[in-house]
Amino acid sequence: MLQYILRRLMLLPLVLVGVTLLIFGMMQMLSPYQLLGLYVKSPDEIRNQNLDALVEKYHLNDPVTVKYANWMGNLLKGDLGWSESANMPVLEALISRFPATLELALFSVIPVVLGGIFLGAISAVFHNRPLDHGIRIWAIIGWSLPDFVFGLIILMIFYGVLGWFPPGRLGTEAEMIVMSDGFIRYTGLNTIDALLNKNWTVFWDALRHLVGPMITLTYLWWAFILRITRSSMLEVMNKDYVRTALAKGVPEPTVIRKHVLRNAMIPVTTVAGLMVLGLLGGVVIVETVFNYKGIGLLAATAAQQLDYPMVLGTTLFYAFLLVVTNLIVDVLYATIDPRVRLE
Repeated sequence: MLQYILRRLMLLPLVLVGVTLLIFGMMQMLSPYQLLGLYVKSPDEIRNQNLDALVEKYHLNDPVTVKYANWMGNLLKGDLGWSESANMPVLEALISRFPATLELALFSVIPVVLGGIFLGAISAVFHNRPLDHGIRIWAIIGWSLPDFVFGLIILMIFYGVLGWFPPGRLGTEAEMIVMSDGFIRYTGLNTIDALLNKNWTVFWDALRHLVGPMITLTYLWWAFILRITRSSMLEVMNKDYVRTALAKGVPEPTVIRKHVLRNAMIPVTTVAGLMVLGLLGGVVIVETVFNYKGIGLLAATAAQQLDYPMVLGTTLFYAFLLVVTNLIVDVLYATIDPRVRLE
């Protein structure tokens, strides 16, 4: 197992270099003047100097190899340029928004994965029975609804009518407490920081603002994981070793738990890994609908304002998450199915 993980880790730098080459290739479609934002440290640098002189200063008319080397040098130093939409350096904006996205992901991923697997397993066990049909209809409705439509329905019902779960990340009162000198920021996650500060006002307010996007993400992703789990389990349940175990008198719950569920988890692991990647990368539509200030909303705002440095920064961030998530999924494969690490 250790050798398998080490082999995957050795490939990680090569994959990351390939990712940077791909993104750098996409950057070549932009003009040197559009790329200046990747190199300047503030907007004043552009306003107070000649643009042609800045292009020469940052070697944006040099050969591709030179431009790639300069860009990689800045990238390794954490210098991703200046973001006009966020009015701060790109890296600083990403770091400031990541805790919000991480908090939403942490609160969403557990109910999504466990709930989806549970419902999918129930649907497979009660195959073609009324319970199975009901779960499938419920899943098809969830999978068919666009994110923004279901999000707006949640906002309309739970905020517009009931006034329970408002958009945003914090209410005015809670935000004033968080910004005060007496509130210590430990992690940037409002709920965790509120618990560490023993401030229940901020905690419950942060939780209220999380519920709307959590319900939206949970229902939409439940439908996907449920269908994958059900299909995979039905395939495994038709295997000879499962029928043999049942014919020998092994209780059905034991067969489902020890033989069927574990062997059906490989495709589910892939889907769960991609889901976590999507959550950590920022759920653009859901964060925009709920005005939840995470990386997804940051990327949407940058795209609307043609903020190239921020768009490229969020692309790099998402690509890095993709590579790391694939590594974790590979390790989980090897844990679930020992045959994988022997290939």
